[in-house]
Amino acid sequence: MPRWLQAAVAALLLASCASRQPSLGYRAPDYAQRAPEAASGYTEKPGWSAQKFMVAAANPLATDAGYQVLKAGGSAVDAAIAVQMVLGLVEPQSSGIGGGLFLVHYDGRQVQTYDGRETAPAAATPELFIKDGKPMDFLEGVVGGRSVGTPGVLRALELAHRQHGKLAWKTLFQPAIALAEQGFALSPRLHAVLMDDAAKTLRNDPAAAAYFLEPDGTPKRVGTLLRNPQYAAVLRDIAERGPIAFYEGAVAHDIAAKVRAHPTNPGLLSEADIAGYRAKLREPLCFDYKLWKLCGMSAPSSGPLALGQMLGMLAQRNLAAMPPVKADFGLEPSAEAVHLVSEAGRLAYADRARYVADPDFVPLPGGNAQTLLSPAYLQQRAALIGERSMGHAQPGVPATQSLSRADDRSLELASTSHISVVDGFGNAIAMTTTIENVFGSQIMVRGFLLNNELTDFSFVPNENGVPVANRVEGGKRPRSSMSPMLVFDRASGALVMSVGSPGGSAIINYVGKVLIGTLDWGLDVQQAISLPNFGSRNGPTELEEGRSSPLLIDALKARGHEVKVMPETSGLQGIQRVVKDGKPAWFGGADPRREGIVMGD
Repeated sequence: MPRWLQAAVAALLLASCASRQPSLGYRAPDYAQRAPEAASGYTEKPGWSAQKFMVAAANPLATDAGYQVLKAGGSAVDAAIAVQMVLGLVEPQSSGIGGGLFLVHYDGRQVQTYDGRETAPAAATPELFIKDGKPMDFLEGVVGGRSVGTPGVLRALELAHRQHGKLAWKTLFQPAIALAEQGFALSPRLHAVLMDDAAKTLRNDPAAAAYFLEPDGTPKRVGTLLRNPQYAAVLRDIAERGPIAFYEGAVAHDIAAKVRAHPTNPGLLSEADIAGYRAKLREPLCFDYKLWKLCGMSAPSSGPLALGQMLGMLAQRNLAAMPPVKADFGLEPSAEAVHLVSEAGRLAYADRARYVADPDFVPLPGGNAQTLLSPAYLQQRAALIGERSMGHAQPGVPATQSLSRADDRSLELASTSHISVVDGFGNAIAMTTTIENVFGSQIMVRGFLLNNELTDFSFVPNENGVPVANRVEGGKRPRSSMSPMLVFDRASGALVMSVGSPGGSAIINYVGKVLIGTLDWGLDVQQAISLPNFGSRNGPTELEEGRSSPLLIDALKARGHEVKVMPETSGLQGIQRVVKDGKPAWFGGADPRREGIVMGD
């Protein structure tokens, strides 16, 4: 072990003993400096079993950090913090301290939901993305300072740790600090996204270009040892002084300065916006589905609400009688199931576009989600599902709706990550975390990337004088599709599953697939994750490229579906309670489309 790391671990042990906290004593795994997978693509995964605790995350180094925290006596929240800090290093294109998150926590008695979603600068107006009287091109709005919202990750994790942490806060940063200083191998997936056209503008940010690219502008190769001492220094300061080291002082100054001085697309974020950020503890959104109770994040997340609507509409259908069928590549959902789920999705996405936004600015119909989840309302909506596809659904009109709203057509991009954890103390989390687009706003400050979350707002503030609920307003949180979910047995109250995914607005369909796969079709969580992705976002019926048979495509077209076969790179992670040798145990799954793994004891 290098002397600096020995010293760091020794200091950590002394600090832990002094505070009577269990020590971590993190050691980087021997594969830290090797690429974690041979290629980025679809790689079958077996699922993983454990008895006491388990963590699932999108990169092996991040999963290992969470595992070591759990093994040292940490809680689910402790593990999530360690995982997030490592993900910000090894999967920087997807999440990090420059972004936001939603966290759903269960402590054996109650569910709590933490809103760490970014906020618009106080100076932002509904015309933020209007240029020369017209909405900007979407990608023109993405890259640069205009799209950067106030990051919320650290404040949300601080709040959750204060209530549910077991290890000392600073202990949890040791894995990421060690890896950032010692170095890690650039993974195939990180290299693949660096090769994507969306990453080409990284070269316009000198700090990002120096870190990710060769001098000739090409991405650094798979296996290249990346060191990030600037990120390590920021984390070391946050570990010692808490999130105030990020939200006030030199780091906040540098964030605001770089955002406001962007050469082509400056933004409005100020040091006062950053210092004033507060995470919110919101009421969870829970709903029943057959034998289960499902809980997730309420607005400004639209995901659990849309899932509640979809499952509510499908509850009277016998999905269990429509199990997946065999195809050349493995199991495939049946045409009847894809038809029903896609039609329910159309209806839910239509309501999402009309009604869902930050509830601190725009209340849902009736003042909460229950109006849109009421059995009577969902029965009316479900009656619209026929034998043929409706093509495009219109939003419903809840009885309590009095305000006139226009539909939001904003995009939501896919660079996000999900973490599921169960610990040895009866706690569990589902946490989805994001910087929104691939590499966020493509602005790098002190070794981490800033989000472009403001492009999740509607670029069009109104339609024919009617306001869009999800329009930009100062201090507002943009609507999200992130859907971290916990599932419980209604009869016993026992936790059944933690699940979630990245994927932009398709997250809802990805998570819905796993819920139906496990709860209706009796698949284990890995089998359900591995199923081909499918669904509709109130447009074409989308099927996963390379994993959709001609028989399925033809059957859907015969029902009037416009079918779009496309890449659907979910990043699902899930942990499921099972019975093994007559005893309760855990079984975890990771998406074969990404690099993630599951670890536990």
